[in-house]
Amino acid sequence: MNKLFAETYACLMTPEPDAKAACAVALWQQWQAGRLLMDEATPVVPVGEPGRPDKPQLVAPGKVERRRLSTPQGQAALIHSLAHIEFNAINLALDAVYRFRALPPDFYGDWLRVAAEEALHFTLLRDHLRTRGYDYGDFNAHNGLWETALKTAHDPLVRMALVPRLLEARGLDVTPAISARLAASGDRKAVEILAIIQHDETGHVAIGNRWYGYLCAQRGIDPMTTFFDLLREYDAPALRPPFNMEARAQAGFSAGELEMLKTLAAGSVV
Repeated sequence: MNKLFAETYACLMTPEPDAKAACAVALWQQWQAGRLLMDEATPVVPVGEPGRPDKPQLVAPGKVERRRLSTPQGQAALIHSLAHIEFNAINLALDAVYRFRALPPDFYGDWLRVAAEEALHFTLLRDHLRTRGYDYGDFNAHNGLWETALKTAHDPLVRMALVPRLLEARGLDVTPAISARLAASGDRKAVEILAIIQHDETGHVAIGNRWYGYLCAQRGIDPMTTFFDLLREYDAPALRPPFNMEARAQAGFSAGELEMLKTLAAGSVV
């Protein structure tokens, strides 16, 4: 039997992207086979930065290359940005497994599954990028997702609120438009990959909603009120339309939350 938290930490700190992706898949397979032991004695070592390659160079969001889809380089830059999101998503899922303890076993199984699926998404996008003559690291990128991981490192409820329920749910909103732009540019393979990602990410947001609801119930607090309080407390990005209501409903957002989003889409912003 391998130790879940020690193995997850090793994977989280693996710098080479393909090796990290393979490790995430292997961890999920080990969990499914019952070969990972939840060893609570393994201490939580603070993770300031996960394992990552020397490239891409991390810059401020405004310094990331513009992605004009009228050029092959612009199309590649967009695919690269999507691959970078998925690489970071592997790290965030692994971090959730490693960092947060004393939760039900299903929590760890859920996030190991997410890490494995994010690894698949990264691999699909990187392989496609390579067919276009580029590779992961050829464009610069920003570190916003991991910075959110650090902001939410102290509390799984805050992590569930601000990563799957906010940032990943935003991906459900914007992916259809990105897919349409790539289709217009003639990149059918990228459109196929994004369809896989959209399907899986709906499940990932649902997992975030599940554990957010669980943690709110454990603490006896109202999920909807708490969510909006956390957005203000952590100065999170504003909720702005367009919203993918169908995908959000599939991902488990409540009827009250969907009504609130409709109100925002009609002109108000939180």
